[in-house]
Amino acid sequence: MRTIPEPPSPRSPFPRTRSAARRTVRTLAALTATVAALGATAVPAGAEDGSTRISYRGHTFTVPADWQVVDLEQDPTACVRFDRHAVYLGTPGEHQDCPARVLGRTEALLLQPVESSERSLTENSTSRTYRATDERIEVTAAYGQDRAAIRRILDGAGLSAGAARAEASAAAPAPLPADATSYRGRGFDACTAPSQSSMDAWMDDSSYNAVGIYIGGVNRGCSQARLTAQWVRNQYANGWRFLPFYVGPQPASGSCGSACTALTSPTAQGTAAADDAVRQAAALGLGKGTVLYNDIEAYPRSTAVTIQVLTYLKAWTERLHTLGYRSGAYGSTASLVTDLVAHASSTTLPDVLHFAHWNDQANTTDAALPAHLWAAHQRVHQYAGNRTETHGGVTINIDRNQLDVGPFADQP
Repeated sequence: MRTIPEPPSPRSPFPRTRSAARRTVRTLAALTATVAALGATAVPAGAEDGSTRISYRGHTFTVPADWQVVDLEQDPTACVRFDRHAVYLGTPGEHQDCPARVLGRTEALLLQPVESSERSLTENSTSRTYRATDERIEVTAAYGQDRAAIRRILDGAGLSAGAARAEASAAAPAPLPADATSYRGRGFDACTAPSQSSMDAWMDDSSYNAVGIYIGGVNRGCSQARLTAQWVRNQYANGWRFLPFYVGPQPASGSCGSACTALTSPTAQGTAAADDAVRQAAALGLGKGTVLYNDIEAYPRSTAVTIQVLTYLKAWTERLHTLGYRSGAYGSTASLVTDLVAHASSTTLPDVLHFAHWNDQANTTDAALPAHLWAAHQRVHQYAGNRTETHGGVTINIDRNQLDVGPFADQP
């Protein structure tokens, strides 16, 4: 094992750099050289056992040696993502260099410095995330299929996972008006919520006025350190409107593949996803009447997969309606949209359809969509993806969308 000494303060004494080529990504093989280059030391801690020991603000986390260790103070542009085994140390940077979307969930840790008078340890079993806070550290521990492994890591750090409480609904702020998710015009979505300065720059210097935000879900890959109720309220006050995405379980045979937690019990999972999405939305100030979009990635159609996906979305939509929210669904015209259209008379359709067809046409019509379906301002078209744009000096990798959504006069 190797030990990375604990930093003396919340701010790293190491020099900062924005060069991706100098990103601090350490595996066991490179750990000693990298730590030494940062001005610290790597002290042998006993026989090699295939693990790395990371001491950070009074806690020691023992993780497999092949996990990456990323110093966010050394590289503030590093993308904090939970689809790969990694430990992230520090506060996520203001301008993370993330792909437009990251999907999937595995075991990973984000260790952030805090000064707090409270201690808490909770688990969201739907989104597969532990959160722990004590006087000096805030831990976000994600897990995919190996919950036991992340529990061992937390237990070894003195954060008893067995004592975790189920995540309760956060105190909900006063909800924004329901038009928070209504807009006609152009929008973009990015993997993680951009900083306030980035949003301000893009408001002043781009044609976008709607932003996609990833509010939760077991397959949400990027961390969302900035996505708070205050962030949402600030953007709304500045004229932004929202596409709130929830990335739940995916078809096992879909494009997300083994990287994603799969659909296995569609009715139960659809209901649980809706319950969790409403908790997350309400905590951000997105109240009843707003649209929440379930993200279903592209999949090869078959009778079994179609039934599974439509059953899941039916449960999602019906539960959202019970809770007073509107249902949205995101998917490819070649898979989800085709299935919804083919079974429009025999399933419960989402209220708003967000269809992906990267044809660079900024409109909300498509050959796959009959004119009579989702015809009353109920469409969003993702017409381009994985595009890097710069506005006001700020560069973000995004997907582009054309919205024609609401407002809706009545509740679901």
